[in-house]
Amino acid sequence: MLIRRRRRPGGPVHRLGIALRWPLGLARVSWRYMWRVTAVHRSEADGGPADAPDPVPPDVLDDDVQRVEDGVGPLLKRRYSVRIEGSPLPPDQVIGRFSGDPNCGAPSEVAVFEKVRGQDGRLHVGDEFLIRMPGPWDGPVRVIGTGPASFRLATLRGHLEAGQIEFRCRADDGALLFEIESWARSGDRLSDLLYTRLRLAKEIQLNLWVETCLRLTRDAGGRPRGGVHVDTLRIPLPT
Repeated sequence: MLIRRRRRPGGPVHRLGIALRWPLGLARVSWRYMWRVTAVHRSEADGGPADAPDPVPPDVLDDDVQRVEDGVGPLLKRRYSVRIEGSPLPPDQVIGRFSGDPNCGAPSEVAVFEKVRGQDGRLHVGDEFLIRMPGPWDGPVRVIGTGPASFRLATLRGHLEAGQIEFRCRADDGALLFEIESWARSGDRLSDLLYTRLRLAKEIQLNLWVETCLRLTRDAGGRPRGGVHVDTLRIPLPT
């Protein structure tokens, strides 16, 4: 089915069902987070100007896009990575399945991807999703780049963050390396308070992408080796 214009899908009953599911879902994800046997390795360091993202391509840039420059607070580059062993799939099939249906990897208790522009089951530059998340944090995003084994999204107006995120997979010494890399600032001052200062949204987001790494590993028929790595760089802003 081809959706020709961006909209907020789902009626009141649909939204009510989502709203009622979030508290239980968050409790389940938090429980898994506390008792997860897969190690999560976290590091933080200072980055430099070379670590900033490429500009949003002009053919998909309009007033709806929330660029890094439009955000509030520090600019963070964060990479989530997992080494997948034993998968029979090549990198392009791992990303192809995920890009065609992001809900095969994302934990539905925390995030549900709803395609609001573009053709179901396929991904093209200019397509858009609405990522439904707990609370008032629905995240509209637009596809700004695709490759044989990667795709990149930019946040749109109303998103908790201003920036970009890329999903990619590659062969790595007889295994696969799946990575999620984001470059983002808070979308507004309230988001900056929740994310940077109270750290609430930060922990929800971290758990979301860690769980996505693990679910994609299982979906690819493999197993994680060495846990999930979460590396954060704080990038200085131009003066």
